[in-house]
Amino acid sequence: MTEPRKIIILSRNRRLYSTGRLVEAAESRGHDVRVIDPLRCYMNISSHRPEIHYKGELLEPADAVIPRIGASITFYGTAVVRQFEMMGTFCVNESVAISRARDKLRSLQLLSRKGIGLPVTGFGYSPDDNTDLINMVGGAPLVIKLLEGTQGKGVVLAETNKAAESVIDAFRGLHAYFLTQEYIQEAGGADIRCFVVGDKIVGSMMRQAKEGEFRSNVHRGGSVRPVRITPEERSTAVRAARIMGLNVAGVDIMRSNHGPVVLEVNSSPGLEGIERATGKDIAGSIIQFIEKKAEPGKTGTRGKG
Repeated sequence: MTEPRKIIILSRNRRLYSTGRLVEAAESRGHDVRVIDPLRCYMNISSHRPEIHYKGELLEPADAVIPRIGASITFYGTAVVRQFEMMGTFCVNESVAISRARDKLRSLQLLSRKGIGLPVTGFGYSPDDNTDLINMVGGAPLVIKLLEGTQGKGVVLAETNKAAESVIDAFRGLHAYFLTQEYIQEAGGADIRCFVVGDKIVGSMMRQAKEGEFRSNVHRGGSVRPVRITPEERSTAVRAARIMGLNVAGVDIMRSNHGPVVLEVNSSPGLEGIERATGKDIAGSIIQFIEKKAEPGKTGTRGKG
């Protein structure tokens, strides 16, 4: 039996499946767990003794923090995580890694630089370059993605070049940044979510888009089932998480004619779909990782920007 740890889960809602399962898994292993809303945290930013207060009280030190930071609160949420790091608390995913993964453009550039397979992707600004931007990714059909989109929102499949130009013009009219990306027809509307904890894949599932839809997100009505991944897919997912600096990550991979390509690396992957599809105790794997790795002051970004 491992020594009991004091664990904080940063989550807006303890009734969410993922938060509840992490609490359950930690308590079943004898740990002291507290769920804290990051937006109710406020900080004394002092070089001598950084502090976090919560609902009018000074927060007691913890052994580990599990950040469940939603995309809409990335800026404030990562500031809270960074403050824990400044206090020497072990964070399962550190603030820099979360920020890196949330920036879709930056994350793709980092993955590309390290040789990770990606769909052919374009990024541009001037409307004068629409035609070449579309041709750069192979022309229609192509996918156009808002940089700020999550859970399949802001992702459009343009089936003709004319439709692509119209979508791009609309996004530009909203002063929104976007990516153009090749449409991988051979994937048949399916992708694979690999759940990485540490340097291991602890679960993988195939997500299949419903009839008439190309986005496989469960929130969009996609179905899930367990899937056996190839050694190349396994290596790609683990490397992608490591490049982002994430200890816990959901790496979304698509099977293309030129091998596995990474669509996205998620820093707060949901547990419900993967646990129900695979029957595995993914939450327990995260708690076991904390038991092995959590030590005071063991944070890579302590004192860094």
